[in-house]
Amino acid sequence: MAELGAGSLQGGDPAFNYQERELNERLKRLYPAVNEEETPLPRSWSPKDKYSYIGLSQNNLRVHYKGHGKNHKDAASVRATHPIPAACGIYYFEVKIVSKGRDGYMGIGLSAQGVNMNRLPGKSVYWYGYHGDDGHSFCSSGTGQPYGPTFTTGDVIGCCVNLINNTCFYTKNGHSLGIAFTDLPPNLYPTVGLQTPGEIVDANFGQQPFVFDIEDYMSEWRAKIHGMIARFPIGERLGEWQAVLQNMVSSYLVHHGYCATATAFARATETMIQEEQASIKNRQRIQKLVLAGRVGEAIEATQQLYPGLLEHNPNLLFMLKCRQFVEMVNGTDSEVRCFSTRSPKSQDIPTPLKCVVTLVSVCLTAYFFFLSGADSPTCSNGVAPGKNKQSHSKYPGISSTSSSSSSSPSSVNYSESNSTDSTKSQPHSSTSNQETSDSEMEIEPEHYTNGVLENSSARIMNGTYKHEEILQTDESSLGNGVAEDACAPRQLCGGNQAATERMIQFGRELQALNEQLCREYGKNAMHKKMLQDAFSLLAYSDPWNCPVGQQLDPMQRESVCSALNSAILESQNLPKQPPLMLALGQATECVQLMARVRSGSCSFARVDNFLH
Repeated sequence: MAELGAGSLQGGDPAFNYQERELNERLKRLYPAVNEEETPLPRSWSPKDKYSYIGLSQNNLRVHYKGHGKNHKDAASVRATHPIPAACGIYYFEVKIVSKGRDGYMGIGLSAQGVNMNRLPGKSVYWYGYHGDDGHSFCSSGTGQPYGPTFTTGDVIGCCVNLINNTCFYTKNGHSLGIAFTDLPPNLYPTVGLQTPGEIVDANFGQQPFVFDIEDYMSEWRAKIHGMIARFPIGERLGEWQAVLQNMVSSYLVHHGYCATATAFARATETMIQEEQASIKNRQRIQKLVLAGRVGEAIEATQQLYPGLLEHNPNLLFMLKCRQFVEMVNGTDSEVRCFSTRSPKSQDIPTPLKCVVTLVSVCLTAYFFFLSGADSPTCSNGVAPGKNKQSHSKYPGISSTSSSSSSSPSSVNYSESNSTDSTKSQPHSSTSNQETSDSEMEIEPEHYTNGVLENSSARIMNGTYKHEEILQTDESSLGNGVAEDACAPRQLCGGNQAATERMIQFGRELQALNEQLCREYGKNAMHKKMLQDAFSLLAYSDPWNCPVGQQLDPMQRESVCSALNSAILESQNLPKQPPLMLALGQATECVQLMARVRSGSCSFARVDNFLH
């Protein structure tokens, strides 16, 4: 018990927390392909997997000998907490000799699970060790082979396992000693053994910078793997592969609405664009409306340009309506923006009416909870119990204690055709200006001729609406929906009385829509959660600084935009996700899977490395 206490982790110690954070960052940098939830990395010696003559201290990183040390039968070893994950590709740890003790009979190396720990590393089957008293290496045998120099007090011995070619080499004080073992089996544990009194060693599994430059060694192997990939023979199929790749790039540009770029790329590569240019521009403008927080206009444009799309996708429609309610709270949706043309005096909500609006808001929220049978919200009279933890969001005051990722529309998975893309539809920063938005979306002059009937009664053809007014938006307001005066205090619905009343009425309509969908399709837990989160914004005097305030972050619009864009494409018999992103996702998953099943080179062939 004393040893366990000595090795316990002091979670409340700031110094320890800093060291733990530094360890996590270093391990992630060294072994990016390792998923520690599946295959944890060795971080300390195991207090359970050792011989009784071994003592542990200092968070189970220091090992000392506490046996008699009369002969080799008194030798003792300890293994690390976990085996070396195959996804490491190359793994490294170091051991510092604090004291060589009486005779310096110490061994550093690797062992498989289940071997007898009553001996020094290397002197049994599936054991590999480098001994300090004679400098010999021991490979599953009691007979050693000359390998390197002896080591003693003050020396730092490193052990590197190369999972690409299944070899192992040691280092002494930062210098490589050459290959010691080949044909290593999988699932080996870092191991250290001692035999005489006074022997003490400290392990470094990444807690401190290594003496040996292991990152430089890893870089050499990464370059080798990348070179091998680059030299892979394509042969006679080069032209075929190029055509496939060009079509994938073209479809990606079209999917995200980069109309001008897609046209230029198609012209340069002599490829065909599968969607009409007017339709691409229509999707482009709808996406821009959503990203600007003008969801009501986006819904209207979608219904007129693509009749029946939202009616056949009730999940998507409900998600859009919930997002529209959130944007009304934000003061960016057209349903409330239309009231901003009044004089400043008429926009201000009188203090008595503010109290009434707040009361109605809380009652509306409570009414929803009553109807849905949910537990009471974690607030009372607009005050959250306890202290709100402040977030590091780009919006000051937005709480990091908001409900789980599933509480926001960005995390909802839909079984129907409104599935979201694996990537964000457009980067959209809260500080972007109009020039940035236009550059990203490539908005061009709307001189639509293709697919538009001259007869005014014929409204739609090929996804193009004749009357341009539904797509003519106020360009100066198509930013990110954030108030221009950053110093002005944020108010519910922009602080406008009529807008607040309209928002409350819209909330009732949204609740009625939810009840209708429940009657037609049955209860939907996702709908319930979205509605609950949206209505909960009304229970706080400052919605931007509350446990569910993250919904008001403009970044939350991106997944809604992506879902709507995918549904439009699918309705036109086009892929709802770009084939390029599907191929990248499949390649990434395939490489990760191969890395987990002992293909060490895959650890240095991450798809991300080839995208920069």
